[in-house]
Amino acid sequence: MTDQPTSEPSAEEPSVILEGSERAPAPGLAARQAADPAERIQITVVLRRKAPLPAEPGEAPLSPQELAARHGASDEDLRLATETFTRLGAEVVEADPASRRIRLAGTVEQLCRIFGTSLERVTSSGPHGQSVAHRHRTGSLRIPASLDGVVTAVLGLDDRPQARAQFRAIPRAAAGTSYSPPDLGRIYGFPAGTDGAGQTVAILELGGGFGQADLDAYFGGLGLATPTVTAVGVDGAENQPGQDPQGADGEVLLDVEVVGALAPGSTIVVYFGPNTDAGFLDALVRASHATPAPCAVSISWGQSEDAWTAQARNAMDQALADAAALGVTVTAAAGDRGSTDGVGDGKDHADFPASSPHALACGGTRLVADAASGTITSETVWNDSPTTSATGGGYSDVFPAPAWQNSSAPAAHRRPKPAPHPAKHGRGVPDVSAVADPQTGYRVRVDGTDMVIGGTSAVAPLWAALVARLAQATGRRFGLLQPALYAQAGAFRDITSGSNGTYHAGPGWDPCTGLGSPNGTALLAALGGQPSL
Repeated sequence: MTDQPTSEPSAEEPSVILEGSERAPAPGLAARQAADPAERIQITVVLRRKAPLPAEPGEAPLSPQELAARHGASDEDLRLATETFTRLGAEVVEADPASRRIRLAGTVEQLCRIFGTSLERVTSSGPHGQSVAHRHRTGSLRIPASLDGVVTAVLGLDDRPQARAQFRAIPRAAAGTSYSPPDLGRIYGFPAGTDGAGQTVAILELGGGFGQADLDAYFGGLGLATPTVTAVGVDGAENQPGQDPQGADGEVLLDVEVVGALAPGSTIVVYFGPNTDAGFLDALVRASHATPAPCAVSISWGQSEDAWTAQARNAMDQALADAAALGVTVTAAAGDRGSTDGVGDGKDHADFPASSPHALACGGTRLVADAASGTITSETVWNDSPTTSATGGGYSDVFPAPAWQNSSAPAAHRRPKPAPHPAKHGRGVPDVSAVADPQTGYRVRVDGTDMVIGGTSAVAPLWAALVARLAQATGRRFGLLQPALYAQAGAFRDITSGSNGTYHAGPGWDPCTGLGSPNGTALLAALGGQPSL
């Protein structure tokens, strides 16, 4: 089989191509066969906004109800979409005007007919190189002509894994230097008199799980009370610990233990979604629209921008914009495979969702410091191998540089290449950084084993914990934090040495470590707050 046959919508229902829905074949395709037409599945459909969001979020965060009323899906669009899909044989199982999403259920045969495609059952090479089985489609989708311009994305028909966990684990005995999260709080000047009390931090996971025994043992070993950690399943996913300490469990425990140790007074909610484009979006929406609203959402999963369909990337970016409008700061790992993001085509790539201008992109460093005094001896760009173990960073190919970020990098940040980058750059990644090298990594406990883990996936929860402590001290949630951060570059430790492949560090912002690593006390002062304890 080289090309999939396409199911055409019925002649009685005119249809149009859904812009941005074109999907390339998954890498390493094998074992291809037609999907069972009677299999019942669920997918996510995204509708347009009734009115665009302002270019910059307002001073006061919106409530989900205000977001729905001002910038959600209109009643007319929801009614039209619901009536159309129901008439064509699909079941509407959920309709949310605030996030503009409709969850549809139906058989493979029904949904393929409605959206003008065909599905196969295949195995392919997943984001970590492992063989995975999933539904698969190629080419563009079609939508009923009556919904042209109303529907902006149809996600989940193809359920190939969308993202990889951005972490690197090594046995604890093999680590050259390692730090506990409280060590890093001291080293990075997290504000004294704060612990995240009164704040909620949400963590997004696309696999794995955590067990209470691990948490009790880990926090007990640090002399801390075990924080309140709640698991929430999305789209049928759930907390499944004990599967693989070198796999997704390592990501989950790393995230929870970093947040819990650096913001021990906060409430932690872990949202588990399927590792698909629909699951990633739905988990982000559930987390950012929750009540009580989180001050931060930590995302340690991502994939090169070009591995996303345009419709999925846009839907995620719009959900991140919604989060900012709701007063939620989303921290996202910038990637662990250097300036190429591990793509292997000889070009540089930014990792998404970190490359969204609505996410706080978190890069990585190598740190040598005295844990007891908090004194830093050296901090450089993390780069153990420029294609397999180095901080992501560079420029987006799809998102323009936002107003708060310089649109072009100084020449000193760019290594000469046969085909140099154009003078005008897109959104630069990362915004901020912290230690990520596993050789100077984080001491954690995973599935009963003490480990040292690095990767930018550790930096996202570190920054989410710092946001929680800043929110506690200032009495406000920040939403899109970047404009304030870029105006306060003096509150960072500038990283000026090292490279991630194409790019190298220099004075000021650079596409390896962004503005630099944090000085939490200086950031609090810059944001006009005081410790509250």
